[in-house]
Amino acid sequence: MNRIKTQAVMMSSRSNVFYLERVKVCQDGDRVVYLSRDGNIDKLFNIPEKNTAFVLLGKGSSITDAAARKLAESGVMLGFCGSGGSPLFSSTSPVFLEPHSEYRPTEYMQNWYGIWQDEAKRLSVAKQFLSIRAKWVCKSWQKLIEIQPNENLLNRFSNRIEKSTNTTELLLAEAEWAKNLYATLAKHFKIDSFTRQDGLRSSTTKPELINGFLDHGNYIAYGYSSVVLTTLGISYAFPVLHGKTRRGALVFDVADLFKDAIIMPGAFICGSKNMSDQDFRLWLIEKCYQENLLDKLFDTFKKIVIDNIILNQ
Repeated sequence: MNRIKTQAVMMSSRSNVFYLERVKVCQDGDRVVYLSRDGNIDKLFNIPEKNTAFVLLGKGSSITDAAARKLAESGVMLGFCGSGGSPLFSSTSPVFLEPHSEYRPTEYMQNWYGIWQDEAKRLSVAKQFLSIRAKWVCKSWQKLIEIQPNENLLNRFSNRIEKSTNTTELLLAEAEWAKNLYATLAKHFKIDSFTRQDGLRSSTTKPELINGFLDHGNYIAYGYSSVVLTTLGISYAFPVLHGKTRRGALVFDVADLFKDAIIMPGAFICGSKNMSDQDFRLWLIEKCYQENLLDKLFDTFKKIVIDNIILNQ
């Protein structure tokens, strides 16, 4: 009997994201699986690589070369990370291990470079990114927590974006925007004295728990944005906002499109309920799937590239 070869799901429509700890990922026949020990019993679980966007391997995890090859053939991004998904380690990329392929599209990279090397165009795209962030926050927060940022805050952010003449001014506007969003969420969830602290490992208090969720969520966000850029064949090294000395900075630019909209309120929602790291990740991945996040990111990024090319022809 001839074996039927399954077709990979389009990258923009893939629903699975995995974060795994203390497992061995290997190939079992035509399947990619991971082995997890429960007491003296080894348990085997399937990774449906044809419908998986990326895999994060945490502490105590390993992967065989056969499994890595199988994942790469299906275009699955692979990242090695610390506990909870952060920090992220990699040897060939500042963010993720990319599936090797010489057959990536070239038109998006060529057009993006045309935009990137022109300072005025680059500034224009950076402004578009920030405007999209504000728009997505309003839509997402209304669904998740039934509130929206203060209208004065939105107007001030929009005005600062419009009047900015360089990326430094945009970054200052972004910092003020984020600070006010944190304050709005802290007030809504009655979290006293919340301050954003990157890399905080303690989870004794609710502010510390929320900060941990924000860190974990950020690295999942980097996974989604890496999938988009790699699939479109665009180098991470051509950012529009986050510094010209960080080789993976475009990943951070793309991730910021939706971090305020989904990850930030999600951290407060789950932190206020004292959920575990695993439950938060499951909540976040499910929300990203419900929002068709990959589809939205692909469509948005491609539209920005195409619109700017048409505009400057």
